Amino acid sequence: MVKIKTLEYFRVKPRWLFVKLTDEKGGYGWGEATLEGHSQAVEGTLDEYRTVIVGMEADNIEYIWQKLYRHGFYRGGPVFMSAIAGIDIALWDLKARNLHLPIHALLGGKVRTKLKVYCWIGGDSPSDIRAAALSRKSQNLTTIKMNATSSLDWLSSPRDLHPTLDRLNTVTSLGLDAALDFHGRLHRGPAKHLASLLSSSSSSAVPIPPLFIEEPLLMEHPEALKQFADHQTHGIPVAFGERLYTRWDAKRYLHDSSVDILQPDVSHAGGISEVKRIASMAEAYDVSIAPHCPLGPIALAACMQIGICTQNFVIQEMGLGIHYNAEVEGGRWDLGSYLKGESRGVFEIREGGYVEALEGIGLGIEVDEEVVRRVAGEMGGESWVNGGFVGEDGAIREW
Repeated sequence: MVKIKTLEYFRVKPRWLFVKLTDEKGGYGWGEATLEGHSQAVEGTLDEYRTVIVGMEADNIEYIWQKLYRHGFYRGGPVFMSAIAGIDIALWDLKARNLHLPIHALLGGKVRTKLKVYCWIGGDSPSDIRAAALSRKSQNLTTIKMNATSSLDWLSSPRDLHPTLDRLNTVTSLGLDAALDFHGRLHRGPAKHLASLLSSSSSSAVPIPPLFIEEPLLMEHPEALKQFADHQTHGIPVAFGERLYTRWDAKRYLHDSSVDILQPDVSHAGGISEVKRIASMAEAYDVSIAPHCPLGPIALAACMQIGICTQNFVIQEMGLGIHYNAEVEGGRWDLGSYLKGESRGVFEIREGGYVEALEGIGLGIEVDEEVVRRVAGEMGGESWVNGGFVGEDGAIREW
């Protein structure tokens, strides 16, 4: 058994936080602990966790996970679980590399040889949808996701939701499937308007319904989400989960039948270990998973390792060319920017909107450590900051 020697983290552009672990024999593993807009908070937790895990047996991934989760007494939430995620992913990468195997081989092996993926179009305030959709179609994608609305108030005019239908129809008329992300911007009243507008897939207003509706309401309103799920008449799958950080967070929504597609984020929800457990729980309720991942290449590779060996996986989000990347230095920093060699091409989207299963050892990618260290050194105190909406009356709105 080999002990953990070092834990380092690297804040890099456009908004990612990478983690590297080494062992006493020179082995290494990479993880991603990105928590968008809160890198400093996660870094502080990683500093604390370093004092716990250095010197522990690197192969004992589950023991380390349980110790970090339970011995801190205060547990869960995005900051703690993102720090645990970065460590957990790196431990799986380290172990699989030492064994010269891909991670999915340690999780039971493949159930599929390729994974369906989707990418984003539009930004926080969606526009130019047709051109963006055509561009994605030219990349072999068959499915896209877009923000359904811009800023909304607690009680918005039903007219504010009608442009959503226009954008949806624009995309589906091009032969693409579209997922609508409401980003938790709706409150209870407007959510009912939404359900009414999308009430009939055969209506002239919505000839082809969305593939799924994402985060129609915030997670802190479980009773409203259950009501939405129980009383909706549109028959469109409801997806959420990027703001659920453990299996215990997800448990209520599975039991309530409030969700059809769970979207745990491997960088927010305790890493590969916990997301795999969440997926197994979801399968028992006939709920699929579509991991949230508008993040970096390490997180995407970790999601893919899970998807390759998980029966109820359905589709993978990938942040290729997402607006958050494009807004930093003209999109210079994207999924391939911190990879080297052949792994720069492992996320290539092939015919039908699929990415081939990763077959390399560990995560299946090779991180260009030289570039990571250089960019992290140039960052100084710079950190990506979340956006935000303010209403015409000056009140804060959900972003």
